[in-house]
Amino acid sequence: MTIHERPFGRCFEDFVVGDVYRHWPGKTITEYDDHLFCMITMNHHPLHTDAWFAEHDAVQGRNVVVGNLVYSLALGMSVPDVSGSAIANLEVESLVHRHPTFHGDTIYAETEVVDAVESKSKDDRGVVTVETKAFNQHGDEVCSFRRKVMVWKRAALPERRRPYERDVSA
Repeated sequence: MTIHERPFGRCFEDFVVGDVYRHWPGKTITEYDDHLFCMITMNHHPLHTDAWFAEHDAVQGRNVVVGNLVYSLALGMSVPDVSGSAIANLEVESLVHRHPTFHGDTIYAETEVVDAVESKSKDDRGVVTVETKAFNQHGDEVCSFRRKVMVWKRAALPERRRPYERDVSA
């Protein structure tokens, strides 16, 4: 029998400037997703929650998904490939919404490694800068953001443990 561990995040040495991680799967945003996110975050703007308002008073003529949901989905999609083993998310340098997202759109994301710098104060870690782009099902870039993530170097990466595992070597 072989036990396979699913990779979740990377250590500093795994990040190569110019590499692109295509995150999978995508996520179709439902009206329910959008309304729930709006209510949880107390964003009650009628552009997101009132179909009549959106049809009659919005430029797009229909409800628009709240931008922070789109950003949050793309960020979440990137976690297994980028920050699943991170020490900390340090900074979001930029966040740009390029096109609106609508109920029923499916979001896909990919992340490019922009920079990787060893820590000057601690030799067990480094800081990686990545740019994540979110696309809809038509290939339109709907959102992009650049962030800095502090990650462990391979030698310092904590072992993954599960509370139910026991030491079989003893």
